[in-house]
Amino acid sequence: MKFTQTFIPTLKDAPKDAEIISHKLLFRAGLIRKLSSGIYSYLPLGLRSIQKISNIIREGMSTWGAREVLLPLVLQKDLWEESGRWQAYGKELLRFQDRHEKWFTLGPTHEEAIVDLVRNDVQSYKQLPLNLYQIAPKFRDEIRPRFGLMRGREFIMKDGYSFDMDEEQANKTYQRMYDAYNWIFKQCGLNFRAVEADTGTIGGKFSHEFMVLANTGEEAIVSCEACGYAANVEKAEIGYPDSGTGTAGEESPAPALVETPGKHTVEEVSGFLKVRSSDIIKTMIVKADDTFVAALVRGDRELNPIKLKNALNANEVQLATDADCVGISGAHAGSIGPVGLKIKIIADREIAAMRNAVAGANQDDHHYTGITPGKDFQPALIADIRNAVAGDQCPHCFKPLGITRGIEVGHIFKLGTKYSLKMHAEFLDESGVSKPFVMGCYGIGVGRTLAASIEQNNDNDGIIFPITIAPYEIELIAINMKDKDISDTAEAVYREMKDRGFDIIYDDRDISPGMKLKDADLLGFPVRIVIGKKFKNEGVVEIKVRKTGEVITSTTQALVEKITALRKSLLP
Repeated sequence: MKFTQTFIPTLKDAPKDAEIISHKLLFRAGLIRKLSSGIYSYLPLGLRSIQKISNIIREGMSTWGAREVLLPLVLQKDLWEESGRWQAYGKELLRFQDRHEKWFTLGPTHEEAIVDLVRNDVQSYKQLPLNLYQIAPKFRDEIRPRFGLMRGREFIMKDGYSFDMDEEQANKTYQRMYDAYNWIFKQCGLNFRAVEADTGTIGGKFSHEFMVLANTGEEAIVSCEACGYAANVEKAEIGYPDSGTGTAGEESPAPALVETPGKHTVEEVSGFLKVRSSDIIKTMIVKADDTFVAALVRGDRELNPIKLKNALNANEVQLATDADCVGISGAHAGSIGPVGLKIKIIADREIAAMRNAVAGANQDDHHYTGITPGKDFQPALIADIRNAVAGDQCPHCFKPLGITRGIEVGHIFKLGTKYSLKMHAEFLDESGVSKPFVMGCYGIGVGRTLAASIEQNNDNDGIIFPITIAPYEIELIAINMKDKDISDTAEAVYREMKDRGFDIIYDDRDISPGMKLKDADLLGFPVRIVIGKKFKNEGVVEIKVRKTGEVITSTTQALVEKITALRKSLLP
């Protein structure tokens, strides 16, 4: 392809609403353009990368036993009512009526549609296992779309669904998809890690996220270098026993009521009473479904709503309003504590080890000192309900955990019979007994994968594409199109390399050399061939590797051989 025959509208500056590097570079390099909030058009270079990522996904899915289908984007209400998600999914589900006043949604995910397809055409265990996937647009009505392709409303997703006859077969399918995903992201040239994750609104028994490691990642990854345990911060377990941080021995005094005028935050109270934040019990009143509970964590810790929700077996948890806090405890937030509280108390596991702790007294501007859990108040439930932090113990080997940043690009779930039971999707086993399918679900954000790659692979000049997902592997630049020797040689090189099957784009624009080279760095094609002064003076062309900056020279006669070897060295 030649530059003058395609559409690559590069920009000097990024849009003002572009916050992260991938968003800025995707715009500046002319890969995408914004149509409306969270909705983007893919331009020729962006689409080529999307297609290459999609083809890698197709190869991986096919190799590990999945087959491609294409499901409708518009889904009817009754299927979502069968699964119970028409209301439960929330406002991200875009609901609308057609001219016949029937309700539909634009699919944010396709469990209901695939179950309906399979239950009508698969009746026997002999047809199992079955693993189907699609690569197609999705729509989620995000309240605040941001970060370009990272969190849009309309996006391209690979979603796959497996159907097995029992847990044993389902576990084998899950492992195949785990292996396929590792291969896919390796082929995309990404530095990534598979981590344990919460199943969220999809549901199911357990799941793994595939996270591209990047300092700009929006998610924290908790991992153990000693044993390889890894999980996202929502899921990460913490190893115990914990030594605790109490300041007294076995004997502890009776609680003392102290006045703390105008002191409401952990920092304010610890400074006023001259205690450590780790000696304070932070009490939060939370509404779990329709019931209020008190959640306790140490003052230097953060409550993990996902862990709390799972510990309570609730569908939803949210902080109580200030009015609710006053009605329940008699005090505003910042002065609430567990002593004398009349609602159920769930305490983080660290709380049980505390002695001589400080907590709100359920009177505004007052706190208790000398509190001991189990003596002065009794939790109804003790569980791991806080975020893990660097230095916590690994739940498997008790070595220190570390924290890194990552970007989720893939997620696999073992769903079990969550959807097949609700939607009456069954098959006949070997004995003729009707049983529900055991399901799995496997997603990859295709656009997110492109954006995550750019977050991981860039410098001050622009994108540094991995060779497998670059819009073109090789860029040929003729420095001076007005010089016939240079332009004729560049045309000849382009024709030969194209005929030999190289994935090449030729910058044949009649613009300044500086603009061509600046665009080349911005666009990030892995290999650059420059025909310019050195060709005129020495009869050689320059080859530059975008990732390393290495420059080598070659005659035109040896160019194909050198590019072939260089390309091979850049493959995953």
